[in-house]
Amino acid sequence: MQFNVPFFPEQASTAAKQVDYIYLFLVAITAFFSLLIAALILYFIIKYKETPGRKAEQIHGSMLLEITWSVIPLGISLIIFVWAAWLYVHMQRAPANSLEVYGVAKQWMWKFQHSGGQREINALHVPVGRPVKVTLISQDVIHSMFVPEFRTKVDVLPNRYTSLWFEATKPGTYHLFCSQYCGTKHSAMIGQVIAMTPEDFENWLASGKAEGSSASNGEKLFQQLGCVTCHRADSAARGPNLMGLYGRPVKLTDGRTVLADDNYIRESILVPNAKVVSGFQPIMPTFQGMISEEDLFQVMNYIKSMGDQQQGGPLNNRSYPDQIRENELRHIQEQMKQQETTPQKPAGKK
Repeated sequence: MQFNVPFFPEQASTAAKQVDYIYLFLVAITAFFSLLIAALILYFIIKYKETPGRKAEQIHGSMLLEITWSVIPLGISLIIFVWAAWLYVHMQRAPANSLEVYGVAKQWMWKFQHSGGQREINALHVPVGRPVKVTLISQDVIHSMFVPEFRTKVDVLPNRYTSLWFEATKPGTYHLFCSQYCGTKHSAMIGQVIAMTPEDFENWLASGKAEGSSASNGEKLFQQLGCVTCHRADSAARGPNLMGLYGRPVKLTDGRTVLADDNYIRESILVPNAKVVSGFQPIMPTFQGMISEEDLFQVMNYIKSMGDQQQGGPLNNRSYPDQIRENELRHIQEQMKQQETTPQKPAGKK
């Protein structure tokens, strides 16, 4: 009778081996010093046990011993820190050629959306040998996406995007868990990551039902919600030009500069007055409750697809990303200061 009891889940991603190595190193260090301390305690108990007629001797210490047991733990700690920091940075920065997938966690299911428009529930199809970046958000409480075979996990938060990336190394079906207690049916919030060969993955994409790509659907929403009436590339625009916006720094009316990433775009749609672009008035209405998280992904993909036709500094413009209208900004700031300092007259009085 054979017993197959694996100590670790299968290594199915490029990061799995490195995670296991540092874990085994920590276990080995812990076991070595635990056994060493236990052996020394036993040795000292036997050697210095109480004996009739023996008097206790005063020990004054040893400088060499003090230095030794300070330098060795310090060196081990630095090795652990540098190794773990390098691995953390590597696992946080997705490669530029990553396949992008968006996911929404909710009680109690996983919903994924591919850039081609394909959607999945409690399943995620990915190709082998290509990095996959999954951008996630929660629709209700805190969840956590965990794929043991990939050694990757990230908390999924409401009102903020988080992301993880992995590169599957072998085809197969792998467990997907929520590792954060999220309610009475937490244990049922499970799914699968199906890693496929590139050819099979392309066939799967082609066979999936998708009504247009995510970016094309986002363009339709952009038109339906009336965003195009303000976000135009001409001098009559009442909102910033979005061409080449994604991934660029943006100047705000309060003097700060922020990066136009996923969280910035989402906040600008739902809470537009939180960060107002310099040179513009806070006139944009909120779309809170009017657009779902899945639709937000599509609008974001459309904004990303606009490209970067103009290279330059931080966005602060009406028509082009590299046009900075500081004179207009100063004029608006002066008007706002006057409004703040001028006493308001009661209605009906002159």
